[in-house]
Amino acid sequence: MKKLLFIALILFVALSTVFAGGKQGQATASGAFPGKIAIVSSDVSQNEEEYRAAQQVVEKYGADKVIHRTWPTNFMAEQEQMVTILAELAADRDVKAVILNQSVPGTNPAVDKLKETRNDVFIVYCQPQENPVDVARRADLVFQNDSPGMGIPMVKQAKAQGAKVFVHYSFPRHMSQVLLASRRDLIRDTCAAEGIQYVDATAPDPTGDGGLPATQQFILEDVPRMIARYGKDTAFFATNCGMQIPLIKTIVDGGAIYPQPCCPSPTHGFPAALGIEAPAGRGTDMNYFVGETKKILASKGMTGRLSTWPVPAAMAWTNAGAEYAIKVLNGQVSRTGIDNKVLADCISEYALAVTGTNVDVQMKPYVEAGRTYDNFKMLIMGYLTY
Repeated sequence: MKKLLFIALILFVALSTVFAGGKQGQATASGAFPGKIAIVSSDVSQNEEEYRAAQQVVEKYGADKVIHRTWPTNFMAEQEQMVTILAELAADRDVKAVILNQSVPGTNPAVDKLKETRNDVFIVYCQPQENPVDVARRADLVFQNDSPGMGIPMVKQAKAQGAKVFVHYSFPRHMSQVLLASRRDLIRDTCAAEGIQYVDATAPDPTGDGGLPATQQFILEDVPRMIARYGKDTAFFATNCGMQIPLIKTIVDGGAIYPQPCCPSPTHGFPAALGIEAPAGRGTDMNYFVGETKKILASKGMTGRLSTWPVPAAMAWTNAGAEYAIKVLNGQVSRTGIDNKVLADCISEYALAVTGTNVDVQMKPYVEAGRTYDNFKMLIMGYLTY
């Protein structure tokens, strides 16, 4: 039965039309910009939101102004291909800005290759997975979910939802990353302070021998075991995008708690796990997805047990990064230094466009060893509880 469920899940992901026919909801592009911008995203199997966000920018400005490429699916084993992708973009002298979402391991050497021939390209990293200081030295602008900062509100949110146990799923590659490991440590310490039992669980790496299917199968089998052992008042969090669909499904089936996805968003994992498909023209309508998710969870007696951020972080950073880069190309903001107000406006305008409401976004620079990296922005939003 589990094998059949797993096969059905993979087919559903592959055939998902959650975003089909949807448009960003922003106004049509009001002005041109010199040259082109390029967006390199994860492919659909790794993170559909990052892929669709790039498509939104293409739709807004046109394929003649925006180039969209994807990283190889198994980027850990194909990093030479990553270098080739950026080298090819650098060879196009019309490319004046590059947005990288996600900035997976191997992005830094690929950017180094680009910089060998070009020093005029405005480079935006989104969700970097390499050493933050090394990233800040290469990028002009960095968007990073405030992973360490999430640790405290995530546990408090789980406690408000009734959690007595908190299970953290990850694997060594992610835990070797400074920001993800710092968040894990803060989750563990906050659990101790809040009287919640913390459980550290290791899952297969989706870039390992078994690939993403092995990771998803593990989640489908292990979460019910955890619920049987610790009870329904157990909160679950997993650090990988590919884990979210089976995680949400098993949590809902088992009556447990889900404070947020790894990349918080109303469309990250929820629609595919709950069988929500968007009608034509509503593929990026966050209010539609929120409403449908609330109805389904209420019908299953799960009101208040799942939550997320109200705006897709992965999509917000690509869109805001592209808009800020365009302002740089148009000379509206300086290439050196970050205009925090203009950047905040780029984020707020996107959030307003897709939700119809103002969304509070907190932004601060990354600090390490007493040094502030102002081009490296750490961001966090409040919770939407279903």
